[in-house]
Amino acid sequence: MRLSTRFLALLACAALLLACAAAEEAPSGADLDAFRAGFLLAPGETLIDPSYPIPDYVLWLLEVERNELGYTEERSGVTKYGTWAGYPTAEWCAEFQCWSVHQVDRQHGTRLLAQVYPNYSGTNVGRDWFLSSGRYISRTGMVPGWGTQWWKDSFQPIEKNSYIPQPGDWMFLTDNASGDTSHVALVEYCTRNADGDVRVHVIEGNNVTKPAPQAVERNAYPLDYWRILGYGTVRDLADVTLKFGHSGPKVTELQWELVQAGLLEERYTTGKYGAITTDCIRAVQRQAGIAQNGIANLETRLALRALAAQKARESAGE
Repeated sequence: MRLSTRFLALLACAALLLACAAAEEAPSGADLDAFRAGFLLAPGETLIDPSYPIPDYVLWLLEVERNELGYTEERSGVTKYGTWAGYPTAEWCAEFQCWSVHQVDRQHGTRLLAQVYPNYSGTNVGRDWFLSSGRYISRTGMVPGWGTQWWKDSFQPIEKNSYIPQPGDWMFLTDNASGDTSHVALVEYCTRNADGDVRVHVIEGNNVTKPAPQAVERNAYPLDYWRILGYGTVRDLADVTLKFGHSGPKVTELQWELVQAGLLEERYTTGKYGAITTDCIRAVQRQAGIAQNGIANLETRLALRALAAQKARESAGE
């Protein structure tokens, strides 16, 4: 069934209004000056300025990790990062990142660990924490077990290798075709060479692809490197397909849109995508004339936001 002309117009209006509301200010001069300080770029490389203001805590975190450059594990594999986490001989890439966040919390009185960044050790746990927190961007634009992603400000699908990671993002990598995370690093900055190729510069620990003993060091990866799975992001920049069984802030946002459209009672804004939410999404799809599968993909979310905008106008007496 085809969407009506009136409904398509509503879709376009809703997208335009929401895109305007989501626009963010450019980075300040002070942000950029602090960010650029001390970089030594390779010949032909240019620094890619961040697209968004850099939070103070990111600058503090970068300072902590820069001060750790050169730290090397003991012959036994023991590190202070693993010891801090309770696993002295752990494969310590995640432990190093979490320890560094903890240092920022100690030094500046922040509460970043387990709120802005995860506190974890296991495979996939950190990536999944960012997913549940609503701040993850897949390098390919597709999240296994979830679905496609799109930009919040433009409602355009995220194309493969299109996201330029921001300072403070965590990069998750794999070492095999399973797609499980095997490494994590902190994004420091990005550069572009004369051919237009982008490289992501990181600070990392325990990169097992390099000879032992492992150390804290800088590294750079091509933006399109197959091992990069995606990024746990400082900012909430993307939405993702949601379906039965999902939970977290993204589901809560979806449920509030259903409330605004008059399709869900407020008491059901639980952050859990269950049978009631599924039925409401099917109702949206039925009204929009699209496949009634109960999955909140991009097409369905645009339809929902158009319905919510229409409901708001009706309530205002327009």
